[in-house]
Amino acid sequence: MPIAARFDKYARFFRRKEKDTDGIEKPMWRTRWLAPAWEGYERVHPPVLLVFHQVGKRSAKSQMERVAGLTRHYWHGRWQSGGGFHSYDGCIPIVATTLELLREHGPAGPAFWRFGREERQPLLDAIGNPRREAALARSCQAAREEERRRAEREAAEREAQRPVCVDCGRKFTDDRLEATDFRHWQDPASHPHLYEDCQSRAVAVEEQAEADERDRQEQERLRQEQEAEQAAQKAGGWLSRLRT
Repeated sequence: MPIAARFDKYARFFRRKEKDTDGIEKPMWRTRWLAPAWEGYERVHPPVLLVFHQVGKRSAKSQMERVAGLTRHYWHGRWQSGGGFHSYDGCIPIVATTLELLREHGPAGPAFWRFGREERQPLLDAIGNPRREAALARSCQAAREEERRRAEREAAEREAQRPVCVDCGRKFTDDRLEATDFRHWQDPASHPHLYEDCQSRAVAVEEQAEADERDRQEQERLRQEQEAEQAAQKAGGWLSRLRT
């Protein structure tokens, strides 16, 4: 069977689905081989590696180009102009090399040609999508930067709304805000609008004022009792004179 014709079987196999051990239906090949457990991972199929060698008068290079042309509809991606990369969602990555290139560069060298690309690459680069990864990295960086700016805006808004002590003018710390959360801000007796030391002074002033008021009331009570006693004594003196 010609090499290109085998990709019909590969495509049918990759489209097969079954339930995994978690009860979720997914492509059958993913239940047999590990794949990145990341929701943003493209739904691509496993790469297929082809190794060509010289057969008769047809060179290995011409064989690769012929197979690439016949299988284009399986591996050809769609250009994402917004991201600046090709999306291979639903495609079969096909990577080819020759025995001569493997002998020259080894499996870690630039011996592999990903159908649809211009240059040869190391295997991991050939089966990957570096432009997409770079675009995703830029998108993640932009999202992190936006999150940082949002956090700074929210922090600035919270800071602008942070209460200040009505006595000394200092802004409340987070600890001070937590300490006053349970108090009713409309209750003047709790002094939630004052800093700790200002609150202590205010409480001391109030306590002193209450003590002074108690002293004043006690002095007033004693004065009134003394006046009443003196009035009673005077009244008793007038009565004794009248009797005589």
